[in-house]
Amino acid sequence: MTILTDLIRIAPSLSQHHAPSDALHQLLKKTARAEVEQAFGSSSGSRPVDLGPFGKIVFPYHQMGTVSSLNLFDLDELIIFSFYWENRKRYKNVADIGANLGLHSVLLSRCGFKVRSYEPDPGHYKILKRNLTINKCAHVTANNTAVSNDAATKEFVRVLGNTTGSHIAGSRSNLYGKLERFAVRTEAIREIMRWAHLVKIDAEGHEKDILLATQRSDWEGTDAMVEVQNKDNARAILKHFKKMKINLFSQKTNWQRAASLEAMPHSYKDGSLFITGSPKMAYGNRN
Repeated sequence: MTILTDLIRIAPSLSQHHAPSDALHQLLKKTARAEVEQAFGSSSGSRPVDLGPFGKIVFPYHQMGTVSSLNLFDLDELIIFSFYWENRKRYKNVADIGANLGLHSVLLSRCGFKVRSYEPDPGHYKILKRNLTINKCAHVTANNTAVSNDAATKEFVRVLGNTTGSHIAGSRSNLYGKLERFAVRTEAIREIMRWAHLVKIDAEGHEKDILLATQRSDWEGTDAMVEVQNKDNARAILKHFKKMKINLFSQKTNWQRAASLEAMPHSYKDGSLFITGSPKMAYGNRN
């Protein structure tokens, strides 16, 4: 798939167009989707697909309510994948929080990282384990747990209409459709950060609880790539990290430093937030 491999390779050089509102970003997003449907769609089977620097991967199609595994290859995800590859010599240990079906964990493993994956949904976890096996990911440890501000047992809400939106109870409002609730074990973020040099967080609204539990010392040698669920979370996260003097870089503004609420992502539609104790973001022309 030449277009997908090219997008991953050239993404760092196009960092000035990474804001989801950018016209080129929107065009590339449509282009990427068409290629992803052909490569990983329901009719593609389980054939290996070339993802450029990551080599060939096998990632079978799965439906997750109204969304599918194709959404895991959206352009904003490809941008994160390119960040992983460009920084493959910068990090050693990576935590994949909210691992879903394991795509990030597979590609992180291909970068040479040691990976610990955390996925609380038993259904997703089963598929994650299978994907790690078929892609021969020997350096990934999968955990059927959630991550929170503390180690405990908490209620988990599975959103049957879109299981990618499942979450720790209380993390999201305006829930819709049929829900299932069950207990999950959580692991404390600060314990994970003692091991990890990079943390990817996709916690469906629980990112606020996770990040506000961290202290400045946790960010000495550890960075994070985070999805922010809503404006209230963005406000709380901005305030917390301003107080600690830890830098935030927002995809919403082409990875410029986020010093205001307007510059912060307010949902997944605004792209990711990068958190680091370093003065710069090592990516593309941000080096």
